[in-house]
Amino acid sequence: MTIRNDQSVAPHDADADKLPGIRHIIAVASGKGGVGKSTVSVNLALALQMRGARVGLVDADILGPSIPGMLGIPAGKPPDVTGEGKAIPIERHGIATISMAMITGDDTPAVLRGPMVSKYLKMFIDATQWGELDYLLLDLPPGTGDTQLTLAQSFPLSGAVIVTTPQDVSLKIARRGLRMFERVHVPILGIIENMSGFTCAHCGEITDVFRRGGGERMSQELAVPYLGAIPLDADIVTGGDEGCPIVVAKPDSIAARAYTSVAAQLAGQLDKTPATALKPFVWQWETNEGAPEWAENASRAGGIRTRPIGLRRHDLRTLAVLWEDGHRDLFDVRDLRLNCRCALCIEEMSGRKLLDPLKVRADVRPRTVSSIGNYAIGIDWSDGHNSGLYSFDHLRSLGERIASVAAEDV
Repeated sequence: MTIRNDQSVAPHDADADKLPGIRHIIAVASGKGGVGKSTVSVNLALALQMRGARVGLVDADILGPSIPGMLGIPAGKPPDVTGEGKAIPIERHGIATISMAMITGDDTPAVLRGPMVSKYLKMFIDATQWGELDYLLLDLPPGTGDTQLTLAQSFPLSGAVIVTTPQDVSLKIARRGLRMFERVHVPILGIIENMSGFTCAHCGEITDVFRRGGGERMSQELAVPYLGAIPLDADIVTGGDEGCPIVVAKPDSIAARAYTSVAAQLAGQLDKTPATALKPFVWQWETNEGAPEWAENASRAGGIRTRPIGLRRHDLRTLAVLWEDGHRDLFDVRDLRLNCRCALCIEEMSGRKLLDPLKVRADVRPRTVSSIGNYAIGIDWSDGHNSGLYSFDHLRSLGERIASVAAEDV
């Protein structure tokens, strides 16, 4: 899978105080459809809530929303809006929820192009009055496209949960979804194996309809946590269809207890997952207002080489980056402008450079530098260019290349 460093995004709009009051934002993803991810999202949210947590749930599948039906929320009834223009999520079974189905209804399709899908998604998350939450779960659509990248670029995700069924075809596609989140520096909180074995209600015999153990093997192969398995159970389907999920309807059932166990494992993983070193920021280069942290005491031997723990304006022409492994890079800002990898500067298919260095002014400088999720920065340049992202992987490689050239010159 290829992720361009630029994605040709619109001007960056990072908020230095993104989603205050929410401790953890968790993406629930699968890579493919048909694995029961939305059912897992609903019951996992309820299981976390039953542990005493305050939980919100975003139906991030804008084109194929299903969460309201599973929670018994009427479709086609838009949420109320505050005086400040924020949507008030609808609450069912103690879970605050927002979904496109509340706006469109059951029979009206949302016929939208990618940019509009991303606009609605961002609106559902940061234009909703969530209040204080321990967890905000995002039930994602299948794939590794616009929705996933919008989330990774716009919000500081605490991590991603990957849902798969045990058979090989599901596992292969789930790997792609997992790798996508790794590429954008979103921690993998764990894998859930859904539809793992069917127990006959009459004789107790277990039938592995979709095989068994694939999710656990995948977690071992990829060295990521295994959160647990959810069995096939007709009551899970019935609960979802009737708007009363099994965790609420039959809390003592085997399936409900499985969800409770997975919720406990997930909470434990979040407690162990280190927070991103840099908080979201919008940095005014000229005045240095909004400058990010420079956490020198967070450097350590064996630290992640592409995780920055500090950015600093060394001088008006130089950006300093401190990495978790203790290494430091100094970048001339014009060098950064010349090494933009957006579609306006590099031809996507061939990699041929489109940017003419002679047309980049010697005094070009950043106007603002913004955090982009957990994996990149975006720079709004004084020459009006602002469509490129500089991933931390790209910055570290660029620093090494500059150092190598300097060594050869010596």
